[in-house]
Amino acid sequence: MLTTIEINDTLMLTAQQLAHQRNQTLRQVVESALQSFVEQEQERKAGFRLRKCTFRGNGLQADIQEGDWAGL
Repeated sequence: MLTTIEINDTLMLTAQQLAHQRNQTLRQVVESALQSFVEQEQERKAGFRLRKCTFRGNGLQADIQEGDWAGL
């Protein structure tokens, strides 16, 4: 898609220099940056998810009583 946007002169110059250093086009740098921004926003909106973390075993050991922190 062809579109026109206004970009701060300093930011544009920095992006052009980065593109040159990476041997990429300005388009590739801008698309990559925009993609990263969109992904971060989607993750932020999705909220925090605690990953499932379980351990193999059969629960507490026979000599440990539930809630006995001193014994642990």
